[in-house]
Amino acid sequence: MHPLDLKLLRDARALRTQLFAVALVMACGLAMMIMTRSLMGSLEHARDSYYRDQRFGDLFASLKRAPSSFAAQIAALPGVAAVEPSLRVGVTLDVPGLLEPASGLVHSLPDRRDPLLDRPVLRAGRALALSSADEVLVGEAFAEARNIQPGGTLNLLLNGRLTTLRVVGIVLAPHYVFEAPPGSALPDPRTFGVFWMREKALAEAFDLDGAFNQISVLLGPGARPAALIADLDRLLEPWGGLGAYDRDRHPGNRRVTDEINVLRGLSFGFPLVFLSVAAFMTHSVLARLITLQREQIAVLKAFGFANSAIGFHYLKFALLIVAAGTTLGTLGGFFLGHKIVAMYHLFFRFPDLAFMPAWGAILAAAAASACSALIGVAVTVRRIARLAPAEAMRPEPPADFRPSLLERLGPARHASVPLRMALRNLARKPLQAALTTSALALATAILVVPSSFRDGIRHVLDFQWDVVQRQTVTVALQEPGPLRALADLRALPGVILAEPFRSVPVELAAGPRTRRVSLNGLPATATLQRLTDARGHPFSLPPHGLVLSHALADALGLAPGDSVEVRVLQGKRVHQTLPVVAITDDFAGTAAYLELDALNRFLREGDRLSGAHLTVAAGQWPAFLTALKATPGAAGVMIKNSLRESFRKTTAESIGLIQMLYRTFAIIVAAGICYNSARIALSERTRELATLRVLGFTVREVSIVLIGEIVLLALVAMPFGLVLGSGIAASIIATVSTETIRLPLILTPANYAFAVLVVTLATAASLWLACRRLSQLDLVSVLKARD
Repeated sequence: MHPLDLKLLRDARALRTQLFAVALVMACGLAMMIMTRSLMGSLEHARDSYYRDQRFGDLFASLKRAPSSFAAQIAALPGVAAVEPSLRVGVTLDVPGLLEPASGLVHSLPDRRDPLLDRPVLRAGRALALSSADEVLVGEAFAEARNIQPGGTLNLLLNGRLTTLRVVGIVLAPHYVFEAPPGSALPDPRTFGVFWMREKALAEAFDLDGAFNQISVLLGPGARPAALIADLDRLLEPWGGLGAYDRDRHPGNRRVTDEINVLRGLSFGFPLVFLSVAAFMTHSVLARLITLQREQIAVLKAFGFANSAIGFHYLKFALLIVAAGTTLGTLGGFFLGHKIVAMYHLFFRFPDLAFMPAWGAILAAAAASACSALIGVAVTVRRIARLAPAEAMRPEPPADFRPSLLERLGPARHASVPLRMALRNLARKPLQAALTTSALALATAILVVPSSFRDGIRHVLDFQWDVVQRQTVTVALQEPGPLRALADLRALPGVILAEPFRSVPVELAAGPRTRRVSLNGLPATATLQRLTDARGHPFSLPPHGLVLSHALADALGLAPGDSVEVRVLQGKRVHQTLPVVAITDDFAGTAAYLELDALNRFLREGDRLSGAHLTVAAGQWPAFLTALKATPGAAGVMIKNSLRESFRKTTAESIGLIQMLYRTFAIIVAAGICYNSARIALSERTRELATLRVLGFTVREVSIVLIGEIVLLALVAMPFGLVLGSGIAASIIATVSTETIRLPLILTPANYAFAVLVVTLATAASLWLACRRLSQLDLVSVLKARD
């Protein structure tokens, strides 16, 4: 073995704990990078293969009703490869043992052929018999939540008639990768399901013979989606078209895309922070090693070793760290990736979603870690090349231990001798003190981020469902009804307060930017569904003008005082320009609001409502639900506590798991930084501290010199770290927020206290280990080390 390699092994053994600490910090960043990149690839592969195999459409449209023969005109449009017209209707369910009303959507399947597009995937049981009238397929999410198996029965209220159907199969469908009720951003499989029946049976139940109200379009090569969407809107408008949209705006596909975008942001932000810390730690460890080995380097040069050979010898330390960090990071990324994929199965419904290692990401991670380590060691290697043998053989000149600035100004003049020695040592090495302070500030900063995620989730849960949405339940009618329908809802058992709302689909256009959203009409002084400003204070709807959610205003580039074109997608299809008068802060979805009377005037349909927000007395809750089930006009029910629980089990659990992983990694990194800072301080001052012991200083007094330096630097570093951490948290939270779900930046005193506590404990533990090592020094061997 080459002599330099033998030296490398001996030095690595002596520095094993410090090198391992750096490798562990690097592994944390690489694990996050490999995990997130692999999860991105896994989701993209599962999505793309699912859509391809089941021939998922590229364009979609809903309408009131059109004759089946009309689909041929759509198929004849240039660029259209295939079309699949179908029926989709909303139903209510009678589920034994379920107190809450359950609802669902029933899709039709062609009677005598397989569907051309959007084919369901059979998971259990069998397919529907041809032309069957009493068979149904059940979506997997609802089947699992209600423990429904093939061979059982299901009671559906089809157009007011209670119908018992035989469950013959459990299926998945590409339309429902994320199985959420219409208009809701969150799934609720306990009370919402998706079902499939043969077309003839469904059409007869709803008087839709020879008609369709949904259509999917598959595009051919060279097709122009924007032009085809315009053509679809034009053709379907006479038939009550609600506006065509492409796959990017499909609700289920958007949720998958949002998750991929969140992972993309995390795959860059977290690893960048950790690898930057690893580069800094690598530089600190090797700079200290070279300082201690000046004489050895001089001897190597004197014996004929080239600068390049010596420089590469020290570069190998960095490569050892990279090898260890990449190995640990890869194993950690694979382990964590499998855990998160298992969690994804709870709310993303793919036939096959497996963890697929992103081998390209592993190579990129290895390259990134190598770059960070080499950047950290590059300056140190340059020092080696410039170090002349004769100069290196001389000991470093003694430091100038003149009184520090604090001593000269007075505050530290009467401090103890060990503390004054610590101050003077910091004053004579300002660059080293600055680097250690930076390391401790980074250790503090990275601990702020995970707590901000946790606090953001708690704020959304409390704010969105206690401050903004104060109702117990929201009831939607099958069709917009007169205001007297509100009296029927008020008459239900236990209803304390009822407030009407009107909701219509619209397209908002601001220049080239467009969004299709729900325009919601609320009473001016609504107390159950409230709008809040940027400071969280509720405000009343103005009598005229639109109020936009913050995410929608950003997407359209609008601010109060601007105007926006509003095109209603149903009814009389009113088209008018309205002013934007206010922005409301919320954390789920995108929406626009207009005062209820103003919306009814705008629609020119009289005073009507789409449903009501209700507050129900807790003691009357069972009686209320029983009566609501018997209410024929109620089409959909959203229970606030169920939505809150759904958010907890989906979005909050996903972000919460990432937060827990990051917090674990942040604690490891903070401990590594503190440990390395203490060890480097001890190694650099070992000879000086041993001299103090020989001169009669006790172990306690000598320890105070070492402890005083680190404690003083930590006290300076922590405030800077808290500020830096706040900036990092703001940046990362911005990358994981989407139009569907947004997290606010919440920085609490408890958050900062946690960061300070962890750094304090890590520093105390590291200093205890360093002082323990100091007490075990062999004074003779240390003082003879340079002779």
